Amino acid sequence: MQRALSTSNSPDVLAEIYNPANNIVVWQRELDLAIESSIERLLADRQTLNIEGIATPETDNEPLLKTLLGYDYSRVLVDTVNDLVNMFCYLFDLERAGLRLATLDRAMCPRFHTDKVPCRLVTTFRGVATEWLAHEVVDRSKLGPGNGGLPDDQSGLYRTPADINQLTKGDVALLKGELWEGNENAGIVHRSPEVTNGGTRLLLTLDFVA
Repeated sequence: MQRALSTSNSPDVLAEIYNPANNIVVWQRELDLAIESSIERLLADRQTLNIEGIATPETDNEPLLKTLLGYDYSRVLVDTVNDLVNMFCYLFDLERAGLRLATLDRAMCPRFHTDKVPCRLVTTFRGVATEWLAHEVVDRSKLGPGNGGLPDDQSGLYRTPADINQLTKGDVALLKGELWEGNENAGIVHRSPEVTNGGTRLLLTLDFVA
C-alpha cells in the first residue's frame, strides 16, 4: 500500500492519522503573535530549555512545566502545550503522554530515519522545522547501515533534493512510526533540519508511553 499526506488548516485533520493510507498528517497552524512574543521573551531570558517528562490531559501539568511557569509572560505557551497534550491524548485514548520541549541549536537527528514508535506529535514553535520524504520516493534499503557509510544525498535513499519536504513553523504534525499496527516498513522517513547562523529551534514532541 502506498502512503500519503493529509493536510488542512483545521485541527480536525489530525484524525486522518487513522486512515491506513496516511503516514503523516499536518495541521497547518499559524502561531499567533501572543505565542511568538512569549517564546521570544522566554528565550531572551533562557538561552536553553529542556523539559522532559510525563504529561497528562485535563491538567495544568504544573510540576512538569514549572520552568515556564516561573515567567508570567509564558502562560500562553503553557496553555498551548496543555491544549496539544489534551488533543493528543484524546485522539489516541491515552491517559498520559511523554513530553519533550527543548531548544536546539543543531540537528538532533541529522540523518533520515524512521521512529520505532506508534505515532509522534511534532511541532516547531521557533526556527526551522522537520524535513520528511514521501513514502514513494524512498529506497528503504538505504536507511541506517544500508547507506554504506554514505551521506543521505549520496546513498540513493532519495532521488533529488526536490524530494525533501519540510514542515513550517507552527505546523502540528503526526508522524506515523514503525510500531503502528499495519504500518510496518512504512514509518514516515524524516530528519531534523540543519540549524544555521546561530539560530535556535524550540521543538515540542509528544509520544505514547507505557
